Amino acid sequence: MRTEAEAAGPPLEPGDFVQLPVPIIQQLYHWDCGLACSKMVLRYLGPLDDGEFESALQELRLTRSIWTIDLAYLMRHFGVRHRFCTQTLGVDKGYKNQSFYRKHFDTEETRVNQLFAQAKACKVLVEKCTVSVQDIQEHLAQGHVAIVLVNSGVLHCDLCSSPVKYCCFAPSGHRCFCRTPDYQGHFIVLRGYNRATGCIFYNNPAYADLGELQSHGSDLLDNLVASPACSSLPNPPLNPAARP
Repeated sequence: MRTEAEAAGPPLEPGDFVQLPVPIIQQLYHWDCGLACSKMVLRYLGPLDDGEFESALQELRLTRSIWTIDLAYLMRHFGVRHRFCTQTLGVDKGYKNQSFYRKHFDTEETRVNQLFAQAKACKVLVEKCTVSVQDIQEHLAQGHVAIVLVNSGVLHCDLCSSPVKYCCFAPSGHRCFCRTPDYQGHFIVLRGYNRATGCIFYNNPAYADLGELQSHGSDLLDNLVASPACSSLPNPPLNPAARP
């Protein structure tokens, strides 16, 4: 297994290497990777009370079906300035027959579309766009982090000796729920990059350690820009100490 220092390669110029101190938090179930990522971001920005977090989940009525728009509302609830970038404003019906979405698609479609429709009034910034590797690097270079929805089936780590789990993996001793060749949505937190090697450093809530994603140009974009929603880019508040 390589260390991150070894992966960094030769000395870099300022701005060519960024690694933010984002705490790693493991998910508890196969469905709560997005919530674990949200906790990582909030604790990166400042102290977070677990009771307050649970109360927010109840207030926003977040259950086992978590969409990226839900995480955007969660960031708004905690006063975190953010930009939610997505290729589809609302639910993309083209994903109805994907096994990952099929079970809850019909029941969730109305709820999710309503969240998109109310986003502006609720001061949740949603933008229809794609995000490039350069956009991500510039964002991270400013000390910001990104919650990104990826296809876990193609997610890999250059620092790990074993393959990355192909699913949102449950706690030790539980079976893998979704090891299939189909699309499997999984949230991760981007926390840095090495411009020289094209690597993106990320926290995977399915693990207790850190990861490194080799971008390989367009391959990274295929991984990051995963419909129906690609990323929520949280920015620190104007006054981080004032966050509730």
